[in-house]
Amino acid sequence: MGLTALAAVALAAALDATVGEFPGRVHPVALFGRLVARVDRAWTRPRLAGAAVAVAFPLAAAGVAWGGVAAVGRLAGAVAGVGLPGGPLAAAATAVVAGVALFATTSLRMLVGAARDVVADSERDPEAARAASLALVGRDTDSLSPGELRSAAVESAAENLADGLVAPLLAFALGAQLSVAVGVACAAWVKAVNTLDSMLGYPDKPHGTAAARLDDAAMWLPARVSAAALAVAGRSPAALATARRWARLPASPNSGWPMATTAAVLDSRLAKRGHYDLNPDAALPSVDRAEAGVRTVAVAGWLSFCCAGVAAWL
Repeated sequence: MGLTALAAVALAAALDATVGEFPGRVHPVALFGRLVARVDRAWTRPRLAGAAVAVAFPLAAAGVAWGGVAAVGRLAGAVAGVGLPGGPLAAAATAVVAGVALFATTSLRMLVGAARDVVADSERDPEAARAASLALVGRDTDSLSPGELRSAAVESAAENLADGLVAPLLAFALGAQLSVAVGVACAAWVKAVNTLDSMLGYPDKPHGTAAARLDDAAMWLPARVSAAALAVAGRSPAALATARRWARLPASPNSGWPMATTAAVLDSRLAKRGHYDLNPDAALPSVDRAEAGVRTVAVAGWLSFCCAGVAAWL
């Protein structure tokens, strides 16, 4: 089982490096988002309805993921005539479908690429950078300076490292201690929780309160693991201790950790007007510093793949 889990992580990493993402029209997360959009409306009892959605939707996603992986393993075992679910054919089939499913829940190449585009255009074509940044941030970018655009790109890359990669990988590695199918189910559950929060978890949506609180709980450990990965990738272990001074400035109880650690690694200011100012005594990141920040996120991401594979194998 350990080698099967390791192979699944390796396949997910290889697909991320070569393919990047599923096409949007068939991306499982996009399909899940379309289902969530149907419940994003006014409710007579919004908090009760939101709580039901926050419980049922991630469990359904986990159930589908577990069922798919388990069914393929059983089918391959039956075809090979070795029972359920043993044999090399069953293990190989399980690794493939689990790797594809894990790939669907993770994202590194697209995240790093989008951040690099913003940084590259920030000085030579700020308007292009503002347009490109819409793929990363939800803030109004029209009045942002080049330095603020670079800050936004680095902040978003660091924050989304936790949401889009470390959280599902960590969930898979923990769940795989029971079985590969359980590991995939755990990754799908975390991704579903995060998707619910990104779509519903806003102050003006009372039906999203439960999703936001559940995401806060689910992301507590991944955010801090991400911060550690960023400190190691940036070859600055002391950045974690420095980050403590600023990690609680953002409203989120979790996103401040990877962002503050990155600010410490780069010795650069990362700020969002009216919300937080991390490492305020430093300058906003130059192009070189911002590029270094994006590289640090990329290295931390590959380090996370490696650690998840080893943890799932053991």
